[in-house]
Amino acid sequence: MRIVTSSLIALAVASTSLSAQSITVKEEKAGMLKLAKVTPSTATATALAKVPGGKVQSAEIEKEDGKLVYSFDIKVAGKSGIEEVLVDATSGAVVSVAHETPADEAKEAKADKAKEAKAKADKAKAAATVKKPGA
Repeated sequence: MRIVTSSLIALAVASTSLSAQSITVKEEKAGMLKLAKVTPSTATATALAKVPGGKVQSAEIEKEDGKLVYSFDIKVAGKSGIEEVLVDATSGAVVSVAHETPADEAKEAKADKAKEAKAKADKAKAAATVKKPGA
């Protein structure tokens, strides 16, 4: 009975933390949220349960190693860096929990910017090579 009570208390705390935060999940590609079997709120509660006292800084749904996952960057007050928690968007299981230092965050941001720039350039190149009717 004690285990059940503890689990219910933990769930209530996670739910309270979730309701106190307004979370917007960014899609790596449009339509990814429709593919998820786990709701963003459930995934958020799962991620926050892994980082007690944390607050979600950002949330994204993306493909990582072939799996559809929610990726949460969670900040803990008084601790440098962030905790990155990946939650499987199909099963709801925690895929990984990793600490990222400020240097790791900067490196990841730089890589993301480069990836976005390449995607824009590829899109522009594709648009430029499309032949217009009658041309």
